[in-house]
Amino acid sequence: MTSMPRGCYEPWGVFRKPLPPNMKVSDYLREFETGGLRRYTEDLPFEDVIVSERTPQHERMIAGHLSIKPQSFLRRIVYASLPLGAGMVADPFMGSGSTIAVAEAIGLCGVGVERYKDYYDMARVAIPRLKRLEIPAVDLSVGAQKVLF
Repeated sequence: MTSMPRGCYEPWGVFRKPLPPNMKVSDYLREFETGGLRRYTEDLPFEDVIVSERTPQHERMIAGHLSIKPQSFLRRIVYASLPLGAGMVADPFMGSGSTIAVAEAIGLCGVGVERYKDYYDMARVAIPRLKRLEIPAVDLSVGAQKVLF
């Protein structure tokens, strides 16, 4: 468990079971349709650190949840988490619904669960508004190559 002051780094981890012996990630993807991360471009590996902006004020105005994440960050994470571009995003602690809004914004199915009624009610209003936001492209420049996501 970690607790950090607002505006500081928040570590996220992506975990999976170890690959079976003699199996590559590509083999695992073909057999189980999961277990890898989708690259933003075939020419670049998935990066180890994803820098995120602070959640913009206009997003906080839509959903006043204490820990709402920026749509620009979540769109990259959700995109990468379904390596074959298909599947379902599950958010067991939905809060403001920002992850579900991202899933819908990029054409995926999302299911969220929220224990607290006030957050659930917030999410019902916020999800349609958040998913319609125009998010500026992220510049993934590497050397002379420039990729926008």
